[in-house]
Amino acid sequence: FSRTCDFCHKISFQFASAFHRTISKNKPSLTPLLLTMSSAPPASKKPRTSKGNSDDDGIPIPEITQLDYVNLTSHTDTFGVDPIPISWGHPDPSVRGPVICTVRHSSQRNAIGAHSGSYCIYTGLAVAAGKLNPEYVPNLKLTSPVFNIGPHASWSDPKKMASIDPFGHLTTEVYGGYIDKGFDIRPTIAVTKAHIDLPETREAVAAGRLVPDGKVLMPSGKSIVRKVAIEPVWYLPEIARRFGCTENMLRQSIFRMTNGMYPELITRPDIKIFLPPIGGLTIYIWGDPDTIPDEDIELTCRVHDECNGSDVFGSDICTCRPYLTHAIEECIKTAQRGGCGVVIYFRKEGRSLGEVTKYLVYNTRKRQEGGDTAENYFSCTEQVAGVQDTRFQALMPDPLHFLGVTKIHNFISMSDMKYNAIVNTGIEIVNRVEIPKDLVPDDAQVEITAKVFHGYNAGEAYKGIDKNELMKTVGREYAYDKPVEKRNIVE
Repeated sequence: FSRTCDFCHKISFQFASAFHRTISKNKPSLTPLLLTMSSAPPASKKPRTSKGNSDDDGIPIPEITQLDYVNLTSHTDTFGVDPIPISWGHPDPSVRGPVICTVRHSSQRNAIGAHSGSYCIYTGLAVAAGKLNPEYVPNLKLTSPVFNIGPHASWSDPKKMASIDPFGHLTTEVYGGYIDKGFDIRPTIAVTKAHIDLPETREAVAAGRLVPDGKVLMPSGKSIVRKVAIEPVWYLPEIARRFGCTENMLRQSIFRMTNGMYPELITRPDIKIFLPPIGGLTIYIWGDPDTIPDEDIELTCRVHDECNGSDVFGSDICTCRPYLTHAIEECIKTAQRGGCGVVIYFRKEGRSLGEVTKYLVYNTRKRQEGGDTAENYFSCTEQVAGVQDTRFQALMPDPLHFLGVTKIHNFISMSDMKYNAIVNTGIEIVNRVEIPKDLVPDDAQVEITAKVFHGYNAGEAYKGIDKNELMKTVGREYAYDKPVEKRNIVE
């Protein structure tokens, strides 16, 4: 095995060196640090020279990476590797240290991955198209939050904060010294305000369920909301603990299932921070966010997972949009009573299996023998995806702790998975609010029946759902079984 690995290392080294000489032309050769399983001892680590800064402010001198050559990966304790120390969970941001995951400081990076989640690929396209200078550093002078969040005690507890950088919105404030010195440090959280105009809110005003007050809800039916966009920042040791596996197993599983996209998950065990290429989340707040940590002030909350077909386009096969808009209505009412309403919107399309998989499941549900039955609702997903759900909810409570939530008076959700995940982190939930029966679309009866029968909180509205109800609930037929005209795709 050792000889095989040494041989692979030699071939990889020769290929990378040749590739580098090709792109570098007459420039001196800088050997890329390669992903290998070689048993050869690593080179000596370069001593940290950045401590010798001229103004003795404790901030290292930035080392700017030349972007005219390619490193396939890097290794721990090798020459040129000098990550900025980061102490996850420390309450003092200056001691904790900034998350550095930009291309300008490859030797000093202390995080694996890239900013912007899955959109980082578009950044690469912009560079390839000549539209973006890869050395561009954003001007963040006018980007600071428009309202305050935190700090909260939960920020320094990894068991409550492992998928969000709690200082991600305060980059220019707490790490301004780094930025002034030349470091390219990007925010992972943005905080702003907006007006939201929903037809369901206007309908609620017309029906008299909502009354405009000019503060939370305008006469036009628009509501005034505060918004927080968050990119995921994972602290891998705690992520592994929550999923009941070793950090090694977590790293290997992600590396394997992304087809080796992030070799540093294997070669850089010293780096504990990972910016995964997944969707983030958005927090919408009605009312005064300063009241959120106060357990005596009413807080209404819904944690919602993205469903593009329903949330945006109104597909009636599920309850997603009706439940979301009902939650927004309840949030507005709570804010008008002097409390606060919060909706947390996760980008977890199709139970985090993706929209393609979700639509394949729809086809399976509609084409199966006996039609789209509530009895087989979950098994159809498992038949297509191999698993019913990959949201898991282990990371879901983090944004609540980011806001300082310790008590939710009205939880607009029927999901036991979400309820259990939240209360297991120490947050109290007083009332659980189910979706009103008259808001459930006809074709979504399959979903609601299956979920309640299999353990979702029924509330008063759905207590009558039993085995008989499960067996007889069938969704709309879409004539999927009619013959599809075959096309000759090869001329």
